[in-house]
Amino acid sequence: MKNKAKTPAAVKKHLLLTSDDHELLLFYLKGGTEVKSFDRSNIAALQEELKRAQLVDKADFPRDVVKINSRVKVKMEGKKEAMEFTVVTPDKADIRERKISVLAPVGTALLGFRKGQQVQWEVPAGKKTFTILEVKNE
Repeated sequence: MKNKAKTPAAVKKHLLLTSDDHELLLFYLKGGTEVKSFDRSNIAALQEELKRAQLVDKADFPRDVVKINSRVKVKMEGKKEAMEFTVVTPDKADIRERKISVLAPVGTALLGFRKGQQVQWEVPAGKKTFTILEVKNE
């Protein structure tokens, strides 16, 4: 029997990004600004995904796909309550305002996924599966 929950790499064949987000991520990954220590562990994985990224014009980008500045609502498997936050650049991250860095584990895991998909990421209690319930892009 196949496991229904898949890792991000197994679900998305290519990272779908706007050209602007791609350039912004490259800036951060090349040391364009200070990166918090918890973000550093995701940089290598994100660099590999960026090499295979499919770039899309902002006007043609699907409205239900997570990108930088997306407002995302997710629900952890087995929990009743959903979590809602915005995926932002590292300099704008603020957990009190529910703004998660795109370089943090959850931000990197969600990038390029769309509403309805399941995503796994590592939390202190181990690997958990989350379903994306809603994606809002301005």
